[in-house]
Amino acid sequence: MRVDKWLWAARCYKTRSLASDAVDGGKVKLNGSSVKPAKEVKIGDCLRIRAGDEERELIVKGLNEQRRPAPEAQLLYEETAESLCRRTRAAELRKLAPTPTADQKGRPTKRDRRQLNRLHES
Repeated sequence: MRVDKWLWAARCYKTRSLASDAVDGGKVKLNGSSVKPAKEVKIGDCLRIRAGDEERELIVKGLNEQRRPAPEAQLLYEETAESLCRRTRAAELRKLAPTPTADQKGRPTKRDRRQLNRLHES
C-alpha cells in the first residue's frame, strides 16, 4: 500500500493530496529515511510524522484501502511510548508557558501601541 494512501486511511491527514505533499516535503520518514508518496508501506514499518512543532512515531499495525471512522483508523497503527511521552511533555510545557502573543489577534490597538511604546522607552 502507498504511504500517502495509508496516511490518509489512518487519518493522519485530512486529504490524500495533503498526505502526498507532506511526504514530498520531507515531513514523513519511513524507517528513518525520506521517501516518495508511492513507496510501499508494510506491517511493522516505522513512520515518523512531523506536523508543525509536533512529531509522532507510529508503527504500522494494519493496512486498509478505504478511509474508515476514527476508532477503526486508530487500529491501523500504534504510537511508540517515547513519542507519547514527548507529546504529553510538550503539551504540558505549552500549557505552563504559552506564547506571549497567543491571546493577541490581528494588529495592536492604539491603546496596545501606547503601552508597547512606554515599555520600549523605559
